[in-house]
Amino acid sequence: MFEIKNLSINIGDKEILKNFNLTLNAGELHAIMGPNGAGKSTLASALMGYPAMEVSGEILLDGENIAGLKTDERARKGVFLAFQNPQEIEGVNIANLLRKAKLGEEKDKRKILEEMMKIQKEIEEATIGIGLEKEFVKRDLNVGFSGGEKKRNEILQMAVLKPRVVILDEIDSGLDIDGLKHVAKKINEMRSKERCFLLITHYQRILDYVKPDFVHILVNGKIAKSGGPELAKELEKKGYIETVNR
Repeated sequence: MFEIKNLSINIGDKEILKNFNLTLNAGELHAIMGPNGAGKSTLASALMGYPAMEVSGEILLDGENIAGLKTDERARKGVFLAFQNPQEIEGVNIANLLRKAKLGEEKDKRKILEEMMKIQKEIEEATIGIGLEKEFVKRDLNVGFSGGEKKRNEILQMAVLKPRVVILDEIDSGLDIDGLKHVAKKINEMRSKERCFLLITHYQRILDYVKPDFVHILVNGKIAKSGGPELAKELEKKGYIETVNR
């Protein structure tokens, strides 16, 4: 479904990843863990098409190489990134943003009205489903939000847009225990053969609620070790150096 082949990333003179390979089959959730500076967030940004990077290699979605596409084009193909540090954008209403993203270029006025009513219902259900009040979506995007609200808003977008490839960059940071449970519940609800997940995290705690199919340890831009959910528990006990060298 989603395959990363020989991906190398440079930022200026600094090499971040070299010949990185990973395959996510339909329905799978892969967790990537690693120390600060290992290249985890850089990988996420490159997969979404962040322009300030020199990237080579292939990014295949259902066999199509999307590595040359712009960010918005990748998004329309079904690739979604929940940001580690979501930006505040004044004047951009959450509900309007989601309606526009879902409607696309539909021009039939009657169909637009029907779709808008359907989308509004989806937005309300998703908002309540992650433990937020319905009025939440009337606010400007992330403006004045707490860290936990920003992360829940990323999951709200995921729930409404229903992407095929979901990249979650430290979605658990800034969440209290209730927020973590709501976020994990929505991720689990959306796990299906229609999509795959790449979950980037520093900590085991979210993996107590979202069980990964595979865990990968990223060190110095390369996958140093892979395993099942038990690998994350080993990391929690022993740390990166001992786990990788074991």
